Amino acid sequence: MSSPGATSGSSSSSSSSSESGERVQKSPEEWQSKLSSEQYQVARQGGTERAFTGAYWNNKANGMYSCVCCDAPLFSSSTKFDSGTGWPSFWDGVESGAIATNVDQSHGMVRTEINCARCDAHLGHLFNDGPAPTGHRYCVNSASLNFQEGTSS
Repeated sequence: MSSPGATSGSSSSSSSSSESGERVQKSPEEWQSKLSSEQYQVARQGGTERAFTGAYWNNKANGMYSCVCCDAPLFSSSTKFDSGTGWPSFWDGVESGAIATNVDQSHGMVRTEINCARCDAHLGHLFNDGPAPTGHRYCVNSASLNFQEGTSS
């Protein structure tokens, strides 16, 4: 996943423990019944949790971060770093095609939004101020993620 724009609109071909790599689509009512109100607001409505408040911003455990909506694997703890921003930050995704990108022109800015390629959940934003080897910083909302300790690849 070294080219952030290359994954736009693609879907992951990997499988997770609960679902195949096929696209996941649900009605807003189905998502609301599955997610907490904060998870729904962030992942399905494009919201942002406050910095330094999410469950994973300071998580140091080894494991795998997956989409809160569809369980698609997204990030490994091996690519997580402390960006000082108060959100979980990663320098790469777990595999090419797992994360889709879109242009976000909200709030008077132009940013690169990152979404789960399997279900379109809003994850956060991609910035080009991260560490080597990619120079990327995937700035992710904890509310968009689940974490499973000990499953890092």
